[in-house]
Amino acid sequence: MAQQTITALFDRYDDAGEAVAKLEAGGIPHANVSIVSNNEGDRHAGRLGSGTDHDTKQGAETGAGTGATLGTVAGGAAGLLAGLGLLAIPGVGPVVAAGWLVSALTGAGIGAAAGGLVGGLAGAGLNESDAHVYSEGVRRGGTLVTVRADDSRAPMVMDILEQHGSIDMDERTRNWKSDGWEMPAATASTQPTDLQPSPSGTGLSSAGMVDGRSRVRAYPSAENMP
Repeated sequence: MAQQTITALFDRYDDAGEAVAKLEAGGIPHANVSIVSNNEGDRHAGRLGSGTDHDTKQGAETGAGTGATLGTVAGGAAGLLAGLGLLAIPGVGPVVAAGWLVSALTGAGIGAAAGGLVGGLAGAGLNESDAHVYSEGVRRGGTLVTVRADDSRAPMVMDILEQHGSIDMDERTRNWKSDGWEMPAATASTQPTDLQPSPSGTGLSSAGMVDGRSRVRAYPSAENMP
């Protein structure tokens, strides 16, 4: 069955954390969920997993290296949020993070410096424009949740993310632009395409827009693309 990458941005980490916990309780494996939250001012110090050592913390605060290891960010038997680790993302700053997206950023010798959060999201199937918007949202203090789910479970995932306070990205982007933010131009290969129906009954395209929903977006997972 085809997989989707579903994304949502939250203003409050607590709201995002509650959504993640409910996703896991609903049967979504924590290996299919990722969370990235701004850690300016070390605001999440009390939430870090036991795998975070002094050198990792210092690296994340100074921006040196990736600031995390796969063992820290992958999660464990206690759930995704128990595996939070520190990460320094170029262009975003210090974050706490866990899950498959962070593993993709720090694994295979690539490192977060090779494209940052935008590159990681684009590699997961997001179009470049949306990747820039989500990266900016985290930079401004938000928390990003990304979920890999098959078409049959995608509506349940979207419901949970919306019920726990995900924000309307179109509205937020308009507000940022009115304040002077300029989104980097997307390349031609990543421009949105026409909305097409997915097997789950929701509209789904590389543009990320989902019929009837304004506070979540969904994309064909990279492994499903030709």
